[in-house]
Amino acid sequence: MSSARTATRAVRKPALVRRVDDFLSMLVHERNASPHTVRAYARELHDFARYSVEKFGRQLAVDGIEHQHIRAYLGELYLRGLSKASVARALAAIRSWFKWLARQGLVEQSPAALVATPKLPKHLPRVPTIEEMNRVVESAADDVAAWPERDRVIFELLYGCGIRNAELVGIDLGDIHWANEAILVRGKGRKERYVPLGDAAAQALRAYLLLRQEKLSGAGKSTPALLLNLRLRGDGRLTTRSVGRIVKHIALAHGLPADVHPHTLRHAFGTHMLEEGADLRAIQELLGHERLSTTQRYTQLTVGHVAEVYDRTHPRAK
Repeated sequence: MSSARTATRAVRKPALVRRVDDFLSMLVHERNASPHTVRAYARELHDFARYSVEKFGRQLAVDGIEHQHIRAYLGELYLRGLSKASVARALAAIRSWFKWLARQGLVEQSPAALVATPKLPKHLPRVPTIEEMNRVVESAADDVAAWPERDRVIFELLYGCGIRNAELVGIDLGDIHWANEAILVRGKGRKERYVPLGDAAAQALRAYLLLRQEKLSGAGKSTPALLLNLRLRGDGRLTTRSVGRIVKHIALAHGLPADVHPHTLRHAFGTHMLEEGADLRAIQELLGHERLSTTQRYTQLTVGHVAEVYDRTHPRAK
């Protein structure tokens, strides 16, 4: 009886909501999207479906949505006080949904393609200099750190390998390939890649691993996780939130601005490699970017540096 009621409720869902659920199911089972990605799409698309049903009726089908409907929804988001960036994110989710609907033959073309993306203010993230990064990384194991050896590893891997926060906390002991001087990391969409393990990072890892084993033995525990939380809560694995706090705390203590977070170190990795002459495609491979255009954003971060060199060295600039 209970299953019959559940089935009835599912049938009673508005058509738009069912199509959103189908799309989310595809993300999970076909694209192996991360839980974070699925939650983000679910939030944006369910809100759009809810608005559309309330505004235009439960019987509205996906092929009945016009670009005017989407524009009206974006206007509603502005009235709620959302920023241009948040509205642009909602539109991006709706566009992805309609692209999939078109591929399924459920709509002839995407009405979202006729809706202009809100113009966002162009500001480039401030990237610490090479000297600033070297100072912070080399000082990460001082008395500011809660667990100096572990925290030095965090900085060495985020900046030395350019990996994402989620990739960092997901590393297991078995992912460190000492013989090949590489680490296996799992990126977005569960895609795997190897990143080089530099000498400084390897040295920091060896110092940390001795203490890690002592801590686990003393607590009578075991875990495959590389980075441990101080109290060995849960499975002992450090969380991305904790990494964010550690990075900010140590960075602030050594003179970096308050907006520093783990992704800042990844930006610094790509920017500094580019400034030192690394090939853009090599940087793309190391960062795990699917598209070169994503990596090319790092060229924008070095524009100021290039202009400074030009002003200083070119005869016609003086």
